[in-house]
Amino acid sequence: MMSSRRVLSRADARAVYDRVGAWQDPQAFYEAPALDALAEQGAFEAAGTVIEIGCGTARFARRLLRTRCPPPTQYEGIDLSGTMVRLAKARLASFGPRATVRQTDGGLTFDRPDGAVDRVVATYVLDLLSRGDARTLIGEAHRLLAADGRLCLAGLTWGEGLLARAVSWGWDRLHAFRPEWVGGCRPLRMRPFLEGACWQVRHHRVVTGWGVPSEVLVAVPE
Repeated sequence: MMSSRRVLSRADARAVYDRVGAWQDPQAFYEAPALDALAEQGAFEAAGTVIEIGCGTARFARRLLRTRCPPPTQYEGIDLSGTMVRLAKARLASFGPRATVRQTDGGLTFDRPDGAVDRVVATYVLDLLSRGDARTLIGEAHRLLAADGRLCLAGLTWGEGLLARAVSWGWDRLHAFRPEWVGGCRPLRMRPFLEGACWQVRHHRVVTGWGVPSEVLVAVPE
């Protein structure tokens, strides 16, 4: 099944998340199983540098810095929403200079040298992007990652059980009708974006939280 191709523009996505940013944490209960798996499989204990694209309120970043990453780890979060950046900065303030957050214009290329990053994280971001932008993000992650680095992804996908299939179908229909109602996100299969693109997949699974299916994918550059 193909997901809807209609996506929010960068300006529209910024407006949506500027408006609903403060409500993201209580609405993210269905993400928990996917983020648990990503934290476990991302080998963040060995990461010296982490960049998170679409960091949101930095809920996942705080968890990584508290429980997974060693004290020297440097984290940078990036988001296009001013509201999200403000909330993320406040949440990570206790980590001092090891955690920085900055706002971007939504562009998917970054001013960092090749191979300079140990982990590139994007949770519930690819499902917000057009297919072309998703490929750009994956390509930029490949450039940024060190030889032993890891790309760590999670996002909405198509369900495998009866309830999950019904939920993902309904979610996709809502997105097709009014994408801002679902934050611009729609069910998407992420693995095809890595096929034939110099990646080795280390972990891949679909998990379901409260009937909402999410895809978890960890890959290393070849």
